[in-house]
Amino acid sequence: MNFRQQIRNNLLAIISLAVALVALSYNTWRNELTEHNRNIRFAGFEIIRHLGELQRITYLVHYDKALNRQTPRDGWAEVLVLRDLSQVMPARVPAVAQALLDQWRDNWQELGKSDVAVSNIDNAINDLREETLKAVKDLE
Repeated sequence: MNFRQQIRNNLLAIISLAVALVALSYNTWRNELTEHNRNIRFAGFEIIRHLGELQRITYLVHYDKALNRQTPRDGWAEVLVLRDLSQVMPARVPAVAQALLDQWRDNWQELGKSDVAVSNIDNAINDLREETLKAVKDLE
């Protein structure tokens, strides 16, 4: 039996093997993509939740002067969590999260004293919220 004849005799087995390999490869790729999307979606929802908490802290400290309930240190914890969560998000989100951290660092001491400070922080919060929502909406 020559090689060509062996191929012809085993063609069904060869095709079955090829189909199985393609199916396994596709399934693996699809599972990886699904897990990637799930991680981004979860991080995105957590970012939105922590942004709400940071905004609440900002408003309590600035407008209500409620330093007995919330302090700017609480805001630092939220900003750092936001920066960390953003690392699993697509490209632009970590940069916007870093911009929020920079705005917080530059303005937190003026909360309760300066409307410019709360405006800068609020704008940075809104920028990160918009970028996060866009990243979640853009998932495949």
